[in-house]
Amino acid sequence: MAVSSSASSSLLRAASLYSRTRFFHSSFRNLSPSSPSLLNHQRSLASAAVRSFHCSVPRWSHRLDWRSPFSLRAQIRAVNPVIERLERKFSTMAAEHPFKAVLTSLPKPGGGEFGKFYSLPALNDPRIDKLPYSIRILLESAVRNCDNFQVKEEDVEKIIDWQNTSPKQVEIPFKPARVLLQDFTGVPAVVDLACMRDAMHKLGSDTNKINPLVPVDLVIDHSVQVDVTRSENAVQANMELEFQRNKERFSFLKWGSTAFHNMLVVPPGSGIVHQVNLEYLGRVVFNTNGMLYPDSVVGTDSHTTMIDGLGVAGWGVGGIEAEAAMLGQPMSMVLPGVVGFKLSGKLRNGVTATDLVLTVTQILRKHGVVGKFVEFYGDGMSELSLADRATIANMSPEYGATMGFFPVDHVTLQYLKLTGRSDETVAMIESYLRANKMFVDYNEPQQERVYSSYLELNLAEVEPCISGPKRPHDRVPLREMKSDWNSCLNNKAGFKGFAVPKEAQDKVAKFSFHGQPAELRHGSVVIAAITSCTNTSNPSVMLGAGLVAKKACELGLQVKPWIKTSLAPGSGVVTKYLLQSGLQEYLNKQGFHIVGYGCTTCIGNSGELDESVASAISENDIVASAVLSGNRNFEGRVHALTRANYLASPPLVVAYALAGTVDIDFDKEPIGTGKDGKSVYFKDIWPSTAEIAEAVQSSVLPEMFKSTYEAITKGNPMWNQLSVPSSTMYSWDPNSTYIHEPPYFKNMTMEPPGAHGVKDAYCLLNFGDSITTDHISPAGSIHKDSPAAKFLLDRGVERKDFNSYGSRRGNDEVMARGTFANIRLVNKLLNGEVGPKTVHVPTGEKLYVFDAAMVILRESIEVIW
Repeated sequence: MAVSSSASSSLLRAASLYSRTRFFHSSFRNLSPSSPSLLNHQRSLASAAVRSFHCSVPRWSHRLDWRSPFSLRAQIRAVNPVIERLERKFSTMAAEHPFKAVLTSLPKPGGGEFGKFYSLPALNDPRIDKLPYSIRILLESAVRNCDNFQVKEEDVEKIIDWQNTSPKQVEIPFKPARVLLQDFTGVPAVVDLACMRDAMHKLGSDTNKINPLVPVDLVIDHSVQVDVTRSENAVQANMELEFQRNKERFSFLKWGSTAFHNMLVVPPGSGIVHQVNLEYLGRVVFNTNGMLYPDSVVGTDSHTTMIDGLGVAGWGVGGIEAEAAMLGQPMSMVLPGVVGFKLSGKLRNGVTATDLVLTVTQILRKHGVVGKFVEFYGDGMSELSLADRATIANMSPEYGATMGFFPVDHVTLQYLKLTGRSDETVAMIESYLRANKMFVDYNEPQQERVYSSYLELNLAEVEPCISGPKRPHDRVPLREMKSDWNSCLNNKAGFKGFAVPKEAQDKVAKFSFHGQPAELRHGSVVIAAITSCTNTSNPSVMLGAGLVAKKACELGLQVKPWIKTSLAPGSGVVTKYLLQSGLQEYLNKQGFHIVGYGCTTCIGNSGELDESVASAISENDIVASAVLSGNRNFEGRVHALTRANYLASPPLVVAYALAGTVDIDFDKEPIGTGKDGKSVYFKDIWPSTAEIAEAVQSSVLPEMFKSTYEAITKGNPMWNQLSVPSSTMYSWDPNSTYIHEPPYFKNMTMEPPGAHGVKDAYCLLNFGDSITTDHISPAGSIHKDSPAAKFLLDRGVERKDFNSYGSRRGNDEVMARGTFANIRLVNKLLNGEVGPKTVHVPTGEKLYVFDAAMVILRESIEVIW
């Protein structure tokens, strides 16, 4: 991708100035001190006004000083009559809804009505009956929001004719029902909204016109780190440290929850955003002032797709797209192809949902589903719990799909009741979806649907597996793990290789751990974490982990004390059913104490290893391993010292912690020696499917969900003690290293800069395959020698207070220095050297990427990367 030096500067400020100004200009052009706010109308006219200005107003030039708010305000007032004429014109157009004839009443069984809805059957088009369910959600949104300029009748026709139009890569607008944020990505979104209010103030307009037009849910879940573990007090201790590090950020978000309308902020310690979304926030069907429509959501976290398991269309987007959706702008998207994935059969005894999702991920990566929806169907659906479905949907980013969608059926309705949704709400959801042909009833004959391509999996073929050591789709059957590990040691450095010389493969690093002898080898497990949204939402694997811990305790096995063990539930419900079952006691005995409620190890918040362990790894060049129940295991993400990272089910995390190594054949080699002196094997500690099902049935109760979520927004004492100003304008602190006023509106003109050619450009970076967002904008720890570290040290921030890149995303100056700062970055310009550096082509000097970009910017040289 070619970018100019100015564009590379924007990149390294962690935002695209061009894209943002395009979006902000479209908003500001429709706002003036004397005209009503178009942003406050549900049918926002911003994009139409932009187009109309180009037609009816002479193109604004750069002859005027647009840096002056007075000059800018004068121009807005000058075109105010044009705006008013446009408003009258479009209001008249919007008053006559093109599809008003299909607006239908949904009656209640006992009389009255649930509300009204735009009926797809009333369109009387036989093509709709063959549409995938996921496409029907896009169709309903287009019909309901059709105003003939943001969403046009021809857009509706494109979706109805999906079978013919989707292969042609046509674009459609989509208006999601709500937006979902977590704190790493939510802070910069709220920073942008606050910055927009400042700009409105400078323009002399009403700052309260900047508000979300759709519901925005923000869950603070990414800031907790595993500093304290193996302690009954770990939750409290880690939360205290979390608030010490993030008090400024949390205060900012609490201010945002009161300063902006339509914004719900769920305080820290409540759970992981996607699990809270699944168990509490997900509506399935909205009833807004008597208008019924399907729930749909875009989120600033890629794993927003977890909600697809509940039959809610949702996926991750960039910050600009999310902010546009907040402000009522439609998203432009390519009408996707849909892969039909048929499931049949039943999982074998002892096989977990995690084994299934790792298998599905590998199949779909091989098939190729980037930019597509995947829709699951078939007889095997009845064998999958809602939690199993959500586990598969969660990992859509890992198999590359926009969505992994499970249409609503009876299993969905049962889950809604389990999680505390009222009987009347569930009845409304079922009635609406049946009436609009969006409900799947497997007890009835199935209408054949058309898909772009087809896949099938017999669940009985799934076998226990893990994934790694560096990518989530590199699945390894458990029976092959030992041989695969040995291959990884021998293979050249890469996704499946560490290039360890033969003579060094049996190296033993002996050290003292708190006074007792300890040792590490290649493959030794040093982090074992039950964490992340993927699996902690699933009672079967969480209780399965407890059963493994219990059986191990009873046989006399114990996890070695130098392994950093942790359990971070996705919601308080998990703790309740682990306590109800009596299994938390055994998890504690194996070191898996609860450390907090949030996304910990999976996002890179694994905390520091014990100094003795860290030294043993570094001084002996040990390829140490982490095993986690997460969804991502890219190099450098989990911990800088764990070069091998494996994704596994929670029960397998416990099993590998007990074994102490990934270099083991569970079928043939003992995990350890029991209290009776006999060898204990994997089969001796592994629970049966029936045992797990019995624990789920007796321990997971509806009251747990109700009691957990009744008080979720009330927070905890530390949150409640945060004092925030009542002002709707944010007071920026120029010395803050967390929250910084962004530069988007400095020297802003009424027209974004145009594109220009690239000439005599140098190469800034040269990448191969599998470059991810982790490489472009890492969320984990800030390396002590990095440009971001230097920036913080220069401002008096001690190393212990660096926190993480993710926690500092509200400061563009830190994030500029964090761009391409991943310690495992492979840049071909460095000829095999790994790290966040590049070559300054004119001189051949090796520099950090940020430093090289700044040199190039000063030289006014254009670059490509």
